[in-house]
Amino acid sequence: MKTIRILFAVCVAAGLTSLALHSSRVHAQDSPQAEVTRRTPAAAASSSAQLDSGMRQVIDAYTLIEKNFAGEVSADDAFYKGAIPGMLSTLDPHSSFLDPVEYSRMQRTQRAQYFGVGMLISVDNGNTVAYEPFPGSPAKLVGLRRGDIIASVDGVNALGVDSEKVANMLRGPRGTTVHVTVQRPGVADPMTFAVTRGEIQTSVVDAYWLQPGVVFLGITSFEAQNVSQDVEAALAKLGESKVTGMVFDLRGNPGGLVNEAVAVVGRFLRDGQVVVSDHGRAAPERTYRAKAQALAQDYPMVVMVNRGSASASEIVSGALQDHDRAWLVGEGTFGKGLVQAQFPLSEGTALLLTIAHYYTPSGRLIQRDYNNRSFFDYYYSPRKDEAPNETDVKATDSGRKVYGGGGITPDEKYTPPLSNRFQARVFGNTNANIFHFGSLYFGAAQPSLPSPTWVPDADTIERFKTYLKSQGVAFTDEEFTTNRQWISDQLRLELLQRAYDKNTAVAAIMHDDPEVHRAIDSLPKAQSLLARRGATQRAAR
Repeated sequence: MKTIRILFAVCVAAGLTSLALHSSRVHAQDSPQAEVTRRTPAAAASSSAQLDSGMRQVIDAYTLIEKNFAGEVSADDAFYKGAIPGMLSTLDPHSSFLDPVEYSRMQRTQRAQYFGVGMLISVDNGNTVAYEPFPGSPAKLVGLRRGDIIASVDGVNALGVDSEKVANMLRGPRGTTVHVTVQRPGVADPMTFAVTRGEIQTSVVDAYWLQPGVVFLGITSFEAQNVSQDVEAALAKLGESKVTGMVFDLRGNPGGLVNEAVAVVGRFLRDGQVVVSDHGRAAPERTYRAKAQALAQDYPMVVMVNRGSASASEIVSGALQDHDRAWLVGEGTFGKGLVQAQFPLSEGTALLLTIAHYYTPSGRLIQRDYNNRSFFDYYYSPRKDEAPNETDVKATDSGRKVYGGGGITPDEKYTPPLSNRFQARVFGNTNANIFHFGSLYFGAAQPSLPSPTWVPDADTIERFKTYLKSQGVAFTDEEFTTNRQWISDQLRLELLQRAYDKNTAVAAIMHDDPEVHRAIDSLPKAQSLLARRGATQRAAR
């Protein structure tokens, strides 16, 4: 039985046999290949006996379940969703098992390249919808739009079909044609588009000028293998020699490939400076060092972080802070400093297993404690401001105190305003009200707005108010008036995205972001750090 073979492989990888790791480790949920280390005969015999006993109990239990359970028993569910995740849950919050679909999706994300129509899809009211046709993609070029409901693909019904299956129907060899039929809000009859599949390359990097000399650099994740390359290309296109200050946005960045994080942050540091190190029981200690970029050494940097900044983004922000290269603004980061090694298993599955902890250049531990709380609380309960961990006190290059064991604490606190009840009712779990209004606003017409600086006028806002009432959203006139600016911002983001693209819409909104303004105002503090950094360098000579 294939699931028994996979379970055996997981048991071996999860620590019932010791592991030595290949030196090609590249992921903040790292991706080494695993080899079994040599052990003494007595230790090997003891481990083998424990494994044999444990496997016999699991197989006996599954046999009894399969024979006697009241309903049908799925072996894949029993092991993929039960036994294997259950075993890993005894270890830590981040070790995980990837079934074939999840593992394939992760590999595609890391490659940042695939063949298809070039469109992010989502689920809305049980149907798959076009959520973001990528700029310049085959989907965008033929006229597919954000909000289109995918009704069929090559004549095969897609309504009510699992979105992963719809995605597989859309993907295919380069140069082949796929016929996508959609239901478009405001259009009576279905519309069919012939889309020629192409090579799709995605990017999570955005860069543009906030004002003369001040550049915005945003990275939404480090999960792809082209992040550092895209950073170089974006800054080269703008002209990095003209940069006099940078606002570096890592808010909500969940992490990803450690080599990409090291390459990105290393360009801003001095050549050879430590970026991060990792230490584990069975894994050899490894230290990652910076490879400097000459044009990135002399301008001040302010980094924006929040509770959603995790893993590789904490490596980046921690290194910049420890070396006094940047001033950090925002909230304390998530505190995910566990190294996951990626172990491919049989049947297209894989295991992400924690093998080490990350430490910043000053030696502080990034990982937050998870031992005295449930995994649910660890992931989803809002982090509360806690007193610094006085047992893990370190210093930056210039002697500033920093604390470990709980993520990265910013130099300057900025707490974004919390959503109120009205905003929660309007936004909901999926932002469906604003999303649906966007589809109705343009209807059959080609989405068009005068320029990226467009803001909703009074008529647009009143139309939205009428729409909310038609959807049964409860609110008072006072609530609507109080939240008018928030409504305008949300509508602007949605409608600009439809008329242009997501990057254009986000860039327009970012110019008015209060935290971005705070970051710009904090650039003189970052400049002072550069001066201290220079003095430290001279003293070290």
